[in-house]
Amino acid sequence: EDKMKRDNQLLDIMIFLLFCLLPFAFSLAPLPAPRLLADLLSAAPTSPNSKKSILLMPCCYDGLTARLVARADFPLTFMTGFGVSASRGYPDTQLVSYDEMKLSAMAVSEGLSGVAKESGEILPPIPCIADGDTGYGNAINVKRTVTGYARAGMAGVMIEDQQSPKRCGHVSGKSVVSFDEAVMRIRAACDARDEYAAQQGPGTGPLIMARTDALKIYGFDEAVRRCQAFREVGADITFLEAPTTIEEMREYCARVKGPKLANMLEGGSTPILSPDELGKMGYTIAAYPLTLLSASIKAMENVLSNIMKGEQTDDLIRTFGETKDAVGFTAYGQEENKYKT
Repeated sequence: EDKMKRDNQLLDIMIFLLFCLLPFAFSLAPLPAPRLLADLLSAAPTSPNSKKSILLMPCCYDGLTARLVARADFPLTFMTGFGVSASRGYPDTQLVSYDEMKLSAMAVSEGLSGVAKESGEILPPIPCIADGDTGYGNAINVKRTVTGYARAGMAGVMIEDQQSPKRCGHVSGKSVVSFDEAVMRIRAACDARDEYAAQQGPGTGPLIMARTDALKIYGFDEAVRRCQAFREVGADITFLEAPTTIEEMREYCARVKGPKLANMLEGGSTPILSPDELGKMGYTIAAYPLTLLSASIKAMENVLSNIMKGEQTDDLIRTFGETKDAVGFTAYGQEENKYKT
């Protein structure tokens, strides 16, 4: 009887210690990617004249470009459909399927995770928002797109109101769905976010970025109306694509609440402003959608020209050692040595 009593007391002590240590253990665990993204947004401007700093977001499209963004210490990135399409040899006209996009998202996740691991600290990868295009069908397809990207490690998903097949927001030939269908898409995406979090735990549901391309077709007021409606049904971030004047950008920030994205496409329709100017307007994120892709095209064309002319390429390329390090050979060698027998 005394032994049973001691055993019960020991069990009570163990249960007490377990409940005391559990919160500490969870505090050491890296935050889920969507929660990390939400924390970044909360520390950035969402309204005019904020003193907070805007988030700078170069966009990636494969494992290597994701690695480069993370190695350069940017706080977040976006997987651009334009870049993914280009890397597969196509223009951004929705010729690339959802499954191909999801495979690219997995490669991006691997690249970001690799860089985080190479830091030598217990750090989560920087969050990435995935380009979900139109959701690839009806509301149920939209939900599947959001859930699939979440499983691929994405912190957020962008859904837009273009008709399929969609295209880059700064080229001709765009068309958008009706107001009601646009809002329905975003409502479905937000439902998928919440359902995923209910299954997987708090902070795991990917944040929803709601984009409208209605400005060019129906005018500025309709584009703002859609962004406001997207917020009402639960969108975490809005994105009014391709404003053509600084005044439109300023008015969008004044009339739409919550986090907002500015698309800084060099040579596109939108004025290119400094991060400080965008932050003071009330933008939360400054995206640079094609800067890495355009820079790589120019660099590769230049080096190809040198090769064709029989000229040296040393001044146009990284050293072999630098290239190996950028793609992960340094970290691989260190880990390989750890397990040598």
